[in-house]
Amino acid sequence: MEEQAVDTVLGKVRIRTSGTGPAIMFWPSLLMTGDMWSAAADHFGATQRVILVDPPGHGGSEKLTAPFTFDDCARVIVDIIDSLGLQRTHFVGNSWGGMIGGTFAATYPDRIGHAVLMNCTGSAAGARQRLEYGFLLRMAKLLGGVRPPLTRSVLKAFLGPTTFATRPDVVTYVRDAVQAVDISSGSWAVRSVVPLRPDQRSLFAKIPTPVLVVAGAEDATFGLQETAAMAEAIPGAQLAVLDGVAHLAGLENPSLVNKLIEDFVFHG
Repeated sequence: MEEQAVDTVLGKVRIRTSGTGPAIMFWPSLLMTGDMWSAAADHFGATQRVILVDPPGHGGSEKLTAPFTFDDCARVIVDIIDSLGLQRTHFVGNSWGGMIGGTFAATYPDRIGHAVLMNCTGSAAGARQRLEYGFLLRMAKLLGGVRPPLTRSVLKAFLGPTTFATRPDVVTYVRDAVQAVDISSGSWAVRSVVPLRPDQRSLFAKIPTPVLVVAGAEDATFGLQETAAMAEAIPGAQLAVLDGVAHLAGLENPSLVNKLIEDFVFHG
């Protein structure tokens, strides 16, 4: 894949691109990089222009030094497609990516094709989630990084019993990705996406583009009821629930996720 750094409203963002044809952009979860979507890049790269994003503050992108808004993230998507000379892109996002994919679809409807929004929510963080993530942030700063106790907490939030029992390679990948996070930069992202995130359901009611919302049946971070409420807020949105999958569907069952994307975006 071809790598480049794009100037955006949130600093330089690393993207990797491959293939030709209609563009499809992939934005991962918090604490993950564009590598989360490697299987999707392999699957779609022969027929589509694939764009993998290291989100602000993660991987090869410029470190964060302040909080951001979801509107900022939507603007980053526009900055990326502008830099590539594209009018529009299909968009696939997981968790953070799914939430700001909805922001992008509602705010820039002429710049998006289809959207697949996975393991995400349209609601503001509840008191329990704000408390839990606030504790994790404080502990990470005290420990000077994402150490084993914190890594275990993230693994439990991101992965479910099926993956722990049957997908050791995914568990190892997520553990290594979390431990590689720059805690100072990552903390700004966590703060912005969890305690500071807005309730977007009224905004999502304005989305005109076709949307597929995907929920993991084992997702401990955003349960089915919360993800279904997001789908209900989007006019005409479809909802798919994946058995044996938790919060990182694209990593946990990439072949199933790729088929969902292909059927919805390109054959729907």
